[in-house]
Amino acid sequence: MSPGTILVTGGAGYVGSHFVARLDDDGQRYVVLDNLSRGCAEFAPRGRLVTADIADETLVERLCREEGVDVAVHFAAYAYVGESVSEPQRYYENNVVNTIALLRALRRAGVGNIVFSSSCATYGEPPSGESIVESTLQQPVNPYGRSKLMVEQILADYEAAYGLRSIALRYFNAAGASERHALYEQHDPETHLIPLAIDAALGSRSLEVYGNDYPTPDGTCVRDYIHVDDLADAHVRAVDRLRRGGDPLRANLGIGRGASVLEVIAAVEAAAGASVRYRFGPRRSGDPPALVANPQLAQRELGWQPRYRKLDDIVRTALLGYRRAHG
Repeated sequence: MSPGTILVTGGAGYVGSHFVARLDDDGQRYVVLDNLSRGCAEFAPRGRLVTADIADETLVERLCREEGVDVAVHFAAYAYVGESVSEPQRYYENNVVNTIALLRALRRAGVGNIVFSSSCATYGEPPSGESIVESTLQQPVNPYGRSKLMVEQILADYEAAYGLRSIALRYFNAAGASERHALYEQHDPETHLIPLAIDAALGSRSLEVYGNDYPTPDGTCVRDYIHVDDLADAHVRAVDRLRRGGDPLRANLGIGRGASVLEVIAAVEAAAGASVRYRFGPRRSGDPPALVANPQLAQRELGWQPRYRKLDDIVRTALLGYRRAHG
């Protein structure tokens, strides 16, 4: 029997659109559901976008039945840490309550598989100096991370009670842009370091570096940057695993190596051929010194290997995306 259709919620967003582009490359059947509150309609192929909210259970159920959906890939969420602190109600309603509505619709439509876009924010502030494994204690320190962890826990309960099989993929720092498709990173406001640094080199922005007194080699925060196309590949493999009847999974997605803020700035300067204007500011509350993944479980269980392993290559593609966005 041929596989059914993949429902991609939030498929007009940054990571979701790169996943959709990969599905197009592979010739897979899919439908995108996005309310466009934070996505871009132009990132979803013509005729494949349904502009609606995941909380519209009647529409989601009907769409799943009409399209023959057999697996959902759930990207739709708010993802600004600072905003989650100032607007926690918005985050719990959108990321948790609306996900429960989605799950109700999937159950009624008989969809038994879901891949969930989770986050390393579920780990909070792990012990310094240790790479993060899936068994690392999850103690999120902001509503965004808590909302992602809540959904992970809900999915585990749905599996036990209703047989809904799920894979949760915990991203580290998504970065870069497709080299094959006219996609780019676009957030409003932009909070990701690499596009901010590129804009500080080529645009009108000055970059604020939050803290230079961390216990790291150069005093700035260290993060694990993972290319968005490698994230897309992991989701394709997760869908395949569920369709084959493989076990549910919770897995980290990163390259297993960190880069400091100053190292990112140096990589941007080398790629752009221009200096990054930056200044040091105070630390942000809740920013751990280092967040670096141990990705061995995803590599073993999904047969996944990131193609982009060098920061310079990730930054080069991000610069390509920036130039697409800015003409």
